[in-house]
Amino acid sequence: MNQLANESLPNPPKIAVVGSGYWGKNLVRNFNHLNALTAICDQDDERLAILSDQYPDLEMLSFSKILERDDIVGVAIATPAETHHDFIRQSILAGKDVFVEKPLCLSVQTGEALVSLAKENDRILMVGHLLWYHPVIQKLKSLINSGELGRIQYIYSNRLNLGKIRREENILWSFAPHDISVILGLLDEEPNKVEAQGGNYLHPQIADVTVSLLSFPSGVKAHIFVSWLHPFKEQKLIVVGDRKMAVFDDMEKKEKLLLYPHSIEWKNHLPIPNKAEAESVECDSGEPLRAECLHFLESIQNRSQPVTDGEEGLRVLRVLQSCQNALAKNTSYKRSGMVGKKRPYFAHDSAFIDEGVEIGAGSKIWHVSHVLEGTRIGKKCQIGQNCVIGPNVTIGNGAKIQNNVSVYEGVTLEDNVFCGPSMVFTNVFNPRSEIPRMQELRKTLVKRGATLGANCTIVCGITIGKYAFIGAGAVVTKDVPDYALVTGNPGRLSGWSCECGVKLSFVEDRGSCPDCDKQYFKNKDQIELQ
Repeated sequence: MNQLANESLPNPPKIAVVGSGYWGKNLVRNFNHLNALTAICDQDDERLAILSDQYPDLEMLSFSKILERDDIVGVAIATPAETHHDFIRQSILAGKDVFVEKPLCLSVQTGEALVSLAKENDRILMVGHLLWYHPVIQKLKSLINSGELGRIQYIYSNRLNLGKIRREENILWSFAPHDISVILGLLDEEPNKVEAQGGNYLHPQIADVTVSLLSFPSGVKAHIFVSWLHPFKEQKLIVVGDRKMAVFDDMEKKEKLLLYPHSIEWKNHLPIPNKAEAESVECDSGEPLRAECLHFLESIQNRSQPVTDGEEGLRVLRVLQSCQNALAKNTSYKRSGMVGKKRPYFAHDSAFIDEGVEIGAGSKIWHVSHVLEGTRIGKKCQIGQNCVIGPNVTIGNGAKIQNNVSVYEGVTLEDNVFCGPSMVFTNVFNPRSEIPRMQELRKTLVKRGATLGANCTIVCGITIGKYAFIGAGAVVTKDVPDYALVTGNPGRLSGWSCECGVKLSFVEDRGSCPDCDKQYFKNKDQIELQ
């Protein structure tokens, strides 16, 4: 890899930064110093006010306004990872070149679609794998390529901190992309086997500590240890060759790269280590983030492929997903492998329960039903025959899902929801078999106590209010208020339902249940329990 320049560009292309929080503010600072920054976009008005005072010459614009501006040719995205796809896609379609912080996005399929979209539209797509713009990593790569370390045998990295704990992604997706990117690049190959294990300590569904083991076709192995529950900050990368061993310690202020010319001698069929003094390796100076920002500007100006382009981001994404899958399998195996412990729920022998699933005590899952990975089912739920739940679906306590119902990704059921036989959820608004649209899922929420009658259809992207009652065969296309009784195709409000399921009668704005005597107050198109 060539050394990356650190000087400013004459007449740099104009850039907007989208997301100016924890890390985005550093992009703002660097692009501004490079005289390329024109506008900032952020949803936090208080943060924008501070930035406006700090950078009075910059414009504070909405994302839509940025896309409309012809003078803004590039967009740097530093928003939560779950939003990356939408921001990247809209930017490319608007004719902008894109820099996005790691990871590229949260699924391989979505990443492939974004890389293809960038190629089709002749747009730059660059991923913020910062370490490739660090002088030490560039030097380490040249040492490996020249044979200075000999044959590479093992690589491991530690990225540890008591740091900013995220809720939109786990530690693997937050910390490990940098190290995966570097290891893949140093070895010029991808792993053929991935293993992982970790621990969820602060949140039952979010890993705080993970160790991933990568095995490569050449025989090299690597492990990546990441944690945000560590007593001190540590960022180390160690490369073990049969001639020398290299240690990159990014916490060191001066001697960041050391070479240890240790050797192994064999005597009487036993390995005898000969330790040697460390050699400090001189590396260029310069801020990696500045070099990264400058490289993006150069790529735009020269229409050249970035070092960390979309394809490189996609390679990292594939390994991340493999690690995540291995992590889920490992966690599931530990739980089910506890000797003498019975699972707290019932599942018929013909049911399929994927690894990485949580099912509450007292729940029952009947014949030929399938619960997919990432799904959480509460306590005392009833899942009938031939149901499909998931992946990544959340169902509250006491829910009843009758035969032949599929609860797809994007659907959430709160406590005590009733799904009648053969009722239907959707999760994509305009599906086509030949066009992948899983990245366009529209979320559906069914609130506590609601009943969805047999054979009704719930079109995605809406909310069903608490204790609402959807009649059999109804087709619901818009939000339903609490306690509403909805019937017909398309579904229309035809009355109100008590929490006990009996239709209410109203006199002016007062209503009562003829069965349980609960009293309700009507306010326009809403009712409330008194």
